[in-house]
Amino acid sequence: MKAFVDTNVLIRHLTRDPPDLATRATQFLSDADELLLADLIVAEVVYVLESFYELERSRVAELVRAIVAFEAIRVVDEGLLLRAAEVYELDRLDFAEAYLVASAERSAVGVVASFDRSIDRVTTVVRLEPPKARPEDPHG
Repeated sequence: MKAFVDTNVLIRHLTRDPPDLATRATQFLSDADELLLADLIVAEVVYVLESFYELERSRVAELVRAIVAFEAIRVVDEGLLLRAAEVYELDRLDFAEAYLVASAERSAVGVVASFDRSIDRVTTVVRLEPPKARPEDPHG
């Protein structure tokens, strides 16, 4: 069987909550041959574990690594997701910014256009802040 896996299946497995759905999710993951995991779903897993389950950042990163390493899981770029988890954990960026930093690194672009100064914590990329509007700019 080949299928895309949704956030709720992963969350049930990782949190064991609620127990009946967790059992079903864990069994499904164990029996699966190939499950495709979209990067967006990883971001959503991080969000749910942080916001609803209030897990520590290090635990969330550990669980992301466990998901990516799961035998049946297939991702487009494992190295990118693992680097995003590392930046998220060590540099304490939100996962979306961590993913953006990892993408900038992997693509060799090395520049991220953002107002988010937390990106400055990562020395492998340069944050480019959009300039202030010029006085003559009617949209500024």
